[in-house]
Amino acid sequence: MAELLTKSMKTTVAKPAEVSRRWYLVDADGVVLGRLAAQVAHVLRGKHKPIYTPHVDCGDGVIVINAARVRLTGKKPSQKLYFRHSGYVGGAKLVPFKRMLERRPEFVIRRAVRGMLPKTALGRQMVKKLRVYAGPDHPHQGLATEPLKIDS
Repeated sequence: MAELLTKSMKTTVAKPAEVSRRWYLVDADGVVLGRLAAQVAHVLRGKHKPIYTPHVDCGDGVIVINAARVRLTGKKPSQKLYFRHSGYVGGAKLVPFKRMLERRPEFVIRRAVRGMLPKTALGRQMVKKLRVYAGPDHPHQGLATEPLKIDS
């Protein structure tokens, strides 16, 4: 019994130099926006790795293609609004989801993923590893990417 009390557990803490990064390719065609964003944020944070450490950026990079073909469920496509404010009186701007998806589909996914990351300097660093493209083409063809399956 005494030997059990003297043994100590070793917790490994990842150091930024030890982290190896991979890139994943995600096809957003027909995928629900929230599910996509949750799983992409999971990979960006590094929670899929056994060396995950909350205060270190352990995550991998993600390339999302076909952002213009992402979907929402229920009445959200007609009801969801994106809000911003100019800072002046009466400066509120509301943009419906459908118009935002037509004009800036990359913004829709980037905003959803960013909302699921920490609101700190570490979260801002993590979101830099996200690349989003409206169509099927992307300029990272030479990058060794692995497909990431999104559960629908």
